Formats: sequence, C-alpha cells, structure tokens
Amino acid sequence: MEDHSIVGAHIARKLCPRFGCSPAETETIAWLVENHLVMSTVAQSRDLSDRKTIENFSSIVQSLERMKLLTILTTADIRAVGPGVWNGWKAQLLRALYYETEPDLTGGFSEVDRARRVTMAQAEFRAELSDWRPEDVEGYMARLYPAYWLKVDLPHKIAHARFVRAAEQDGRRLLATNVGFDAARGVTELTVLAQDNHRLLSTLAGACATTGANIVDAQIYTTTDGMALDTIAISRAFDRDEDEGRRANRIAATIEGALQGDLRLPEVVAKRDLPKGRIGAFAVEPEVIINNQWSNRYTVIEISGLDRPGLLYELTSTLSKLNLNIASAHVATFGERAVDVFYVTDLTGAKISSPTRNAAVKRALINLFTLPQDGERAASGM
Repeated sequence: MEDHSIVGAHIARKLCPRFGCSPAETETIAWLVENHLVMSTVAQSRDLSDRKTIENFSSIVQSLERMKLLTILTTADIRAVGPGVWNGWKAQLLRALYYETEPDLTGGFSEVDRARRVTMAQAEFRAELSDWRPEDVEGYMARLYPAYWLKVDLPHKIAHARFVRAAEQDGRRLLATNVGFDAARGVTELTVLAQDNHRLLSTLAGACATTGANIVDAQIYTTTDGMALDTIAISRAFDRDEDEGRRANRIAATIEGALQGDLRLPEVVAKRDLPKGRIGAFAVEPEVIINNQWSNRYTVIEISGLDRPGLLYELTSTLSKLNLNIASAHVATFGERAVDVFYVTDLTGAKISSPTRNAAVKRALINLFTLPQDGERAASGM
C-alpha cells in the first residue's frame, strides 16, 4: 500500500488546479501534503543539537517560506489528533527546530539567533524565580547546557529547578525522585535526579518495567557537574490523582532502589507477566533503521514497533550488551506504536560502520518484538 502522504500529494496535484490554484501554489500544497509529518518526526525523534539534523531538515524544506508553512501545518495536524496530544513540550521542540534551521535557509541570518534565544529563555526563567537569591539562580542556570534552555518549556524548567533545590536541601543531591501529573496529556511524570552513567536510562526503564509501568515519553538531560535530570512520562493506571499518586510513589521508590543497587533488574524484569490482550489485538510490523548519515558523530538507530511495558528496558539493555554507548535517546509513542531513536557509538567512540555488525544489531533488536507465548516463556525460564 502506498504511503498516505504520497497518495495525498498526488490528489493535491489533481485537485488544486480545479480550485484555481496556480502551478506554483499547487506544487507548494502538494509538497506540504507529502511532507506533513517530517517536521513533527524530526522535532520529536532527532537530536536538535546535532548539526547534521539541522542540515538534513534544511535540505528538505529548502526555503524559509516553506518552513513557515510547514510549521503552521504541523501545529494544526498535531492539535487535530485529539485532546491532550498538543502540549508545551512539543511546541518548544518545534520552535527550537524552526530557529535552529532558520540561519541555514537565510544565509546565516536569523531573526532570533541561538545565543539570544538562550538568553531570552533564561530571562523568562529568572523572572519566575523571583523568590530565589540572584546568585542561586545564576548558579543553577550555569549547570544546564544551552540545549536544555531551548528544548524544555518554561513550566518544566521551573518545576525542575524547585525539585533540584528541594532535593539538595534535603541532603539528596545525588539521588532524588519527584512525581507530577500532566492533566492535558493524561500521563504521570517521574523526574529523576541522579549521577549520570551510560546505563542510567536502562536502569530507569527496567525499574518501571518491574512495576508494569509503560513509558510513553522521556526527556533526558545532563548537567555540567555530571548529574542527569530525566523526566519520564508513564501511562496512568488510575483516574483519581490520589490513587495514581500512591502508584507513582511506589514506582519512584523502585527507581531509587534500582539506582542504589538494591534490585537485580534482569532477574526481576524476567519474572514479570506478559501483557495480556494487546499483542494479538494490534499488528504493528517492527522496523529497525540504522543510519550513519543522520549525524556526523553518531550512528542513529530508529526502532519502531508495538509498544509494551518493558520495551524501552529491553532495547537499552540490548544496546548495552552489544557494546554500544547511548549518547542521547528520543522516546515517543504514537498510539500503539513506539518509536525510539538512539544516537550511539561503539566503545571507542566511533560510528558503527561495519555491515556485518549493523546486521547483527538490527537482528538483535528485531528479535525483541518476537515474544514467546506464555507456555514457551515459562518453559524457557524467561
């Protein structure tokens, strides 16, 4: 079956002249229809601080006018999906992609250059923390890289700052968790402050998997002093915040236990029950794309398939077992489909260029989507 974007573009080229559109207008509309998912995909699943991401996106849009039109269409398309799909985080990512790409399309000129946008974001942040001493605000801001200021929306920046300060005042500067709710998106948010390490994301995902929590989104940032400030969104299990809060606090406690080494995650995760009813109800063909042209420094691995609790843990654990370092991760779900993108290198910091090794990585990741049946799982000891 032909992709709906391609089909839509063909239809647009036939219909637009009937509506009185000029050839140039018809071509622009057809291009927008054909590329209506591109900006959303790049913003949510690519590293916007990677120069190659911006160059690739710029080569697609080719002009500032087209990018403006695509931004409007992308915003309308996301908002039309349903209540709670559009949120401040997605708006911030689209805004960051737009302004990062603008200089490429205008010969270096930008209405708001990168340094100025960081300064503006920090000024907004500073104004919201008027109850802090100026030196405390400046000290906190210095701990966060420019990408953080450009990608995170203001409410989350403020929530992060107050969480980090409270944790440090309570003597939990090396490990702390916080629970919040996003009513618009209908998810529970768990924010984790911990010492950064290459297995951190896998540990967080594994801790969630042991409780049956399903990660639908993740925002991962590293501070200049070697800490990680990660916010993961999980599907709600209860309608009432009181009930969901108790569940979330149990998950947070499990995360802290896993990070402290109190849980042997591989053993605990292996004992969890398989999700019932979902595997047979939806058919989502898994796909693994390994690309060395999407980044100058990293191999980019894009994995899509049927979402399930524990999937992110299995993916990150598998990448670690394959001796791959995860430099950044971009986690998202679209309905029943999970789309997870990892920027990786080998242990020497080089891209994965060997066709044989790429094939082995792809095979190992695809195999994760082939779940054994209950009886087979029990017999194998999984």
